[in-house]
Amino acid sequence: MRFGLPSGAGDQLRELLVALEREPDPPTTARSPAEALDAHLADSLSGLELDELGRARRIADIGSGAGFPGLALAVALPDARVDLIDSQSRKTAVSDRLLQAGKLANARSITARAEDWAGVPPPLGGREAYVAVTARALAPLAVLAEYASPLLAEGGVLVAWKGSRDEHEERAAAAAAQRLAMELVEVRRVQPFEAARNRHLHLWRKAGPTPEGLPRRAGMARKRPFGGGDGGSAPN
Repeated sequence: MRFGLPSGAGDQLRELLVALEREPDPPTTARSPAEALDAHLADSLSGLELDELGRARRIADIGSGAGFPGLALAVALPDARVDLIDSQSRKTAVSDRLLQAGKLANARSITARAEDWAGVPPPLGGREAYVAVTARALAPLAVLAEYASPLLAEGGVLVAWKGSRDEHEERAAAAAAQRLAMELVEVRRVQPFEAARNRHLHLWRKAGPTPEGLPRRAGMARKRPFGGGDGGSAPN
């Protein structure tokens, strides 16, 4: 009701919860339906508070892990095409089983590093193929912006799920933005479920053509991030 999901979405989300609980080795500790309802589904759907994501019809969920937020967004946006991208085949195998359980014909899993996928034009890759890129608890903002830029069409958006705001991380991302043709649009505080604290959505837009030299070689965004910073994982 909160997001006006289409008819049948409740059943699909329920099937995702059941399938996740039955996974023998899921890449998440939040696997019981009660935990996953908040930690995965509600948290993922909070991205729809940003109109830019709700309007997107081609979405890349990078570092998707067990498949969130991508799977939940595929349920919520049946007219959108959602690619769940992760470099580990164990994780994409899980998301494959979940999307089959939820009968999600508009989603697929892709085993690839974001940089490699962005280096190849469609239909064999995803260079400049997406209107939105999503990422949840994956990397610092400067790294995410670098991953997203060559995947996005001009004017497309990056939506990054983050926990508490980090001044150093945000400053590093701002320093990297011009080299990546990315610009900050807004940072919105959200409360996806009652007990949630310090949750923020960072919205960035691709403001021009993909800069020359992007994507860099796989791993370089973390090892030598534009704008400084250590390139490590950001807390959620």
